[in-house]
Amino acid sequence: MGRLFGTDGIRGIADSYPITVEMGVNLGRSIVEYCLKRRISPEIVIGRDTRTSGERLEQGIVSGIISAGGHAFLAGVIPTPGVAFLVKQLNKGAGIVLSASHNSHEYNGFKVFSNEGFKLSEDEEAELEGMILDERVSSFKGEKGAALTIEDANEKYLSFLLKALPEKLTSIKVILDCSNGATFKVAPALFNRLGLDSEAMFIEHDGKNINKNCGSQHTESLSRRVVEKGADLGLAFDGDGDRLISVDEKGVTLTGDQVIAICAKMLYDRGRLRNNMAVTTVMSNMGLVSALKGFGIGHVATGVGDRLVMEEMKRQGSCLGGEDSGHIIFSDHHTTGDGILTAIQIIYAMQFFNKPLSELSYMMQIFPQTLINVPVKIKPEISGVPEIARVIKEVEKELGDEGRVLVRYSGTEPLCRVMVEGKSKQEIEKSANLIVGVIKKELNL
Repeated sequence: MGRLFGTDGIRGIADSYPITVEMGVNLGRSIVEYCLKRRISPEIVIGRDTRTSGERLEQGIVSGIISAGGHAFLAGVIPTPGVAFLVKQLNKGAGIVLSASHNSHEYNGFKVFSNEGFKLSEDEEAELEGMILDERVSSFKGEKGAALTIEDANEKYLSFLLKALPEKLTSIKVILDCSNGATFKVAPALFNRLGLDSEAMFIEHDGKNINKNCGSQHTESLSRRVVEKGADLGLAFDGDGDRLISVDEKGVTLTGDQVIAICAKMLYDRGRLRNNMAVTTVMSNMGLVSALKGFGIGHVATGVGDRLVMEEMKRQGSCLGGEDSGHIIFSDHHTTGDGILTAIQIIYAMQFFNKPLSELSYMMQIFPQTLINVPVKIKPEISGVPEIARVIKEVEKELGDEGRVLVRYSGTEPLCRVMVEGKSKQEIEKSANLIVGVIKKELNL
């Protein structure tokens, strides 16, 4: 992993290295050079979520782009997948999103998309990172660039989403949780345009309340509202709108894996699941793999990150992939994970199967799983720490074929994630805490 880029762009506390205005300037200059090196027009789409720090970081990027002779096209507050769409649709050279996704307001980050609307590969990120860190990258010596506003950016994105509908949706009651984030405008507008009975929560953003007790990470308020209003389902987006977590009519929160199972079966039954293959990450529940096998659908697991999922989807010729966290990709429609697009698909699945979401959720049996995030001071190779490697091996031997262990570092935070899965909740919690105890001791010296 590079010094700047993690599993989903560059992320950290805003106004602290590397999320600074100066870094924005360097990124802006470097993305212009990156485009010119590929003989691509240095026209860069920039979008952001609702964080207070977004505008000043955006100004840094714009300054860097202009000083290097590029043109910045400002989309304003818009979901991350909206930027990916605009880059491709408007034939621009690249896209940059200012967002820290599901993190709290003090965080921010830089996400970069290629001219085709895909997240950069690891090699491409390494190349761009080298340019950012190379102090020899200097301002363009010729005519300076300009900053332009993309008129009706959200409306363009909304029109794109409408075209992704398989057919007209029947009447349904939906509660939306927009997490005081980037979907606050376009999601309610889309559902109104669809003629659905919808209500939107958490749309009064103030720059500091993004993801605060709401959104994909905190569905408690949404669950209560769904039950109170007798809604058919609730839909919770994260701060930048690239992931979705659903709540059924009983107020029960579904996992991303359950949504993938439902959508995989829907596409399979419609004859639209290319190569009868779904791609997820190693974090997906064992129950999903079992369900897909029962449907007659193949499965491949990748490392963590929707970028890796998309790359494997291309290799497999699959049109469906995603993560348990709610990043789900429908590549026949889009180049990246899109929470609002996923919402449309899950509603259509309810209509296709003519069943409530609670019944559809039973398509997949969830194996008990525990995930513990352990704060760490250092991040050495897990296998290179003898005591950690030993305890993991002991737990794996104890679980046998009826469980699994996954220990990995967060790509965006100083955390080590310990996931244990098996048939007994009591057993996996005991095993996970055993590993956590060793990690706390070994990685916080």
